[in-house]
Amino acid sequence: MAGKDDFSVRNDSYTQELLKDRLKEPDMYRVVLHNDHYTTQEFVVSVIMTVFNKSAAEATKIMLDVHRKGKGTIGVYPYDIAATKAYQVRQLAKAKEFPLKCTVEKA
Repeated sequence: MAGKDDFSVRNDSYTQELLKDRLKEPDMYRVVLHNDHYTTQEFVVSVIMTVFNKSAAEATKIMLDVHRKGKGTIGVYPYDIAATKAYQVRQLAKAKEFPLKCTVEKA
């Protein structure tokens, strides 16, 4: 029959194994903005500032990067946050009738 100490040792290692699985860092995802020829630069800067809480300088830098390279990363987040932010960008663009494309990619 197992003694009290045997149970606590087995329980501790089992608990540590469960915690190790539970405390795994979430996968991260990039929110990517795609350039188009119709969405105004001012609108893009406004969206980046509103949805991603970036300063005007940071938002302008990101917008110019997207404009020059065709697409650019706005931020890296766990999936749920990244998907929500991409959805918010698309909704704001849709409300203003801009074809702005925002996607989520695994980082």
